[in-house]
Amino acid sequence: QVQLVESGGGLVQAGGSLRLSCAASARTFSFYRMSWFRQAPGKEREFVATISRSAGSTYYEDSVKGRFTISRDKAKNTVFLQMNSLKPEDTANYYCAASNTILAVTREEVYNYWGQGTQVTVSS
Repeated sequence: QVQLVESGGGLVQAGGSLRLSCAASARTFSFYRMSWFRQAPGKEREFVATISRSAGSTYYEDSVKGRFTISRDKAKNTVFLQMNSLKPEDTANYYCAASNTILAVTREEVYNYWGQGTQVTVSS
């Protein structure tokens, strides 16, 4: 069982930055691919970014490329999402998720564990 706890959300003006953190409870953290998803009010949850177990590869949803950076710290069992140049359309509840598969990483169904989410609100 892996427990994930997100933090770092908040209210920021357009153009600003936030850094989200996701702390994992298990020492097997390094066995999992980690990703961030988000869900805006009235919309489906969508993929944002993913990082491999070794941190050797990352992949981003097109709208966040060049603005968001995903990283992980194995020693701290934590994954981060640095969000720069934020836009009002980035407003959503952000979730981290862990998967033990390398396939279909943008799809929710392959993720074994989810955090409770942290709210990000970007004002215009």
